[in-house]
Amino acid sequence: MGGSSSSLLDENKCNYIRGRAEAELKNFSPHYRRQYAVAFFRQLHDEVEQHRTVQTQLLKHRQHTEPGKVLHEEVMTHYSAELKKWKERYVLVRADYSLEIHENYDSFMNGASPKIRLLPAGGAVLMSEDQYSALADRFFPDPSGVSEENAPPMVSMPDQFPVYLWQPYQKHSYFCFHGADSQKSFAAALGDCIRHQNHDYQKKTKCEVRAFLEAVQFYRQEKGHYGSWEMLIGKDVQVLSNLVMEELLPSLQTELLPKMKGKKNDRMRAWFAIVEDAYNVVMSQVSTGLAALEEECRAATKQQEGLIRSDMDQIINSKNFLAGKLKATVSQPAVKCCMENVQPYLSSILEELMGPISSGFSEIRFVFETEVNKMSKDYQESSSIDKLKKGLAELGDLPFTSLKMQPCYRKVDVLCEQLQELRNRFKFSNTDRLVQITQNYMQQIMDNVVHTFEQLLSNSLQGDPFQICSAIEKVKQRVLKQYDYDSSTLRKKLFQEALVEITMPTIQKSLAPNCKPELQRFEQYIFADYTNFIQVEHVYEEIILQTLLSEIDKVVKEAANMKKHNLFVDSIDFPFESQSSLTDSKTLPGSIPASPAKHLVPPIEDANPQAPGNGVPESQDQPSKPEPALPEVPESIVPAKNDQQEPSAVGIDPGITINAESLTVTMASLDIANEEEEEKTQENAIHKEIQAPDNLKEIRDLITVVRLEDPGDRDPESHVELLEQEESILKEELRTLESDRPENNEAGEESGMASEK
Repeated sequence: MGGSSSSLLDENKCNYIRGRAEAELKNFSPHYRRQYAVAFFRQLHDEVEQHRTVQTQLLKHRQHTEPGKVLHEEVMTHYSAELKKWKERYVLVRADYSLEIHENYDSFMNGASPKIRLLPAGGAVLMSEDQYSALADRFFPDPSGVSEENAPPMVSMPDQFPVYLWQPYQKHSYFCFHGADSQKSFAAALGDCIRHQNHDYQKKTKCEVRAFLEAVQFYRQEKGHYGSWEMLIGKDVQVLSNLVMEELLPSLQTELLPKMKGKKNDRMRAWFAIVEDAYNVVMSQVSTGLAALEEECRAATKQQEGLIRSDMDQIINSKNFLAGKLKATVSQPAVKCCMENVQPYLSSILEELMGPISSGFSEIRFVFETEVNKMSKDYQESSSIDKLKKGLAELGDLPFTSLKMQPCYRKVDVLCEQLQELRNRFKFSNTDRLVQITQNYMQQIMDNVVHTFEQLLSNSLQGDPFQICSAIEKVKQRVLKQYDYDSSTLRKKLFQEALVEITMPTIQKSLAPNCKPELQRFEQYIFADYTNFIQVEHVYEEIILQTLLSEIDKVVKEAANMKKHNLFVDSIDFPFESQSSLTDSKTLPGSIPASPAKHLVPPIEDANPQAPGNGVPESQDQPSKPEPALPEVPESIVPAKNDQQEPSAVGIDPGITINAESLTVTMASLDIANEEEEEKTQENAIHKEIQAPDNLKEIRDLITVVRLEDPGDRDPESHVELLEQEESILKEELRTLESDRPENNEAGEESGMASEK
């Protein structure tokens, strides 16, 4: 049989592939339904509790860029697989990181649809024939094993500056350039596309996304696969199709490869065409099935929304009770496994992570400062406001100018080599994911830096032209201080997430044989009406995660205490979020601006089944519906509300927060010539914000103290003394207000009347 893909992938084979995809979707569906209900409950709980989903940052965040904005455009030579010819094309990259290939610039301007639109998730950018051939050989399991010497290339290049775009299971793309600069610039833009297409979907907080990702995790665990998965890239349909292809490819290889004849390059082309056809069949089947599954789950949870809202407290109490039972079984082996197999290596892994990642963030700072200095120097020489505005526009595009960002990204690339030994000890091989996520955050924080700089400088452009250079320098220094703080905070979060992703699978896999079979018996502790919203496997994973996080937090804080790599001790301690986002820093409507930030995995309370009033069923066989738990009096403190400010808290120590907005100079209040007067105003605001409340209700509602300090000059001992003083004052105020309550006065009057009698 020849090398034609159509002759090998006939209708019978297509039907077989559809059947495999349908079977995989059927096995996956129960996991998705369970996780969808849990994710929907969590979403409503966050809404009711007004939890903030992310931490506040000092730097400002730009509103989302229009998806249709063009980030990169260029005329280049592109290989048309249909025509089997090289054609000159107009190629552009959109702000949604899709790649469009148009016939020419005129057709693009006339509004014609692109000839090709690529979403290169999972792709690889190669810049030489040798690199491409090596990757092609790796993915072509040639049964003959014979290597052909002096074999012609898969595609002959018309010029000496090629770019190959490799995509798993899909058609590869070939581009060629006349110069090295154009080649490097386009390759860098393609790299940005791949990183964002790989991971942007997973940052979304929508119920459907959270449910899908957790369902994939538990589905793979059911098959015995723990830890990071290299093909967890792209959107849901692509991820699920990758799951199908992972199971399907071995059978296709066994059946079809021995039948293929001809030269190696011909057989390789035919095999890649077969894989592409099979992938398209799988994608079509999965897309239809997954859309129907989502709609089914959406309708089912909509009907249960009323029950969730009315029984929110009871559901939480039921989960806490289950957690108490599970902890008695899981905690001890989890701690033992963590201390023996993970804890001794955490510090060394962190050391390997801190160097490259911190070096990358330092390069971000250097590139920004260099660009601002260049802009300031150009203005000094020309005194042209128009030229300054043009420089500001170029500075705003800096995060999306891929070639200028490459020195920053390359600092992190070395992680792939430095973490090789993790393959043996922790079976962690997905270093590409760690590198790409870090680079995405680096790009985001660069965007925050330039946007904050633009906002703060905008007022100064309307003032005295002779003071503009001085204003640029002062704003630059102010923004760099904010960057140092945000950089420290973000890096600590990245270290925490990376350590969890690297070491968590070791604990999961070690505990699974003994603990997983026991989970089913714990379902009896969940009230029947709440079984959709509480999953034993979820609570089990949370207990393991909290055990690991307690040890990870220690090593990260120790590194900060030692001031390694310019980490701040008092910067934000992020709660672990597996798919967190730097991009949102807004407080939900109606929430307290200085309220504590939400933990993705909230601390599980110990439940005592015998304790009265805990809302826990006493009978293990048939639990009764629990009563709502009474709210506890909070132990921490919050300032009196200030209607003139909209503060957002940045955590420093447990029990102390600072007002991030007060540390940041907003565009409206920025007046560089009057900095001293502004500082006096801020000092006066401190005393207003921490004054004692006026009534008992305010004291009971207090949550946190907002203090305005320089984050670099904060002494932990002064924190303790301040808290002790404020606690003493508030306790005295509480006793005074308690004694002034009407029932106490009435009791005193009755006592006086009795003594007179």
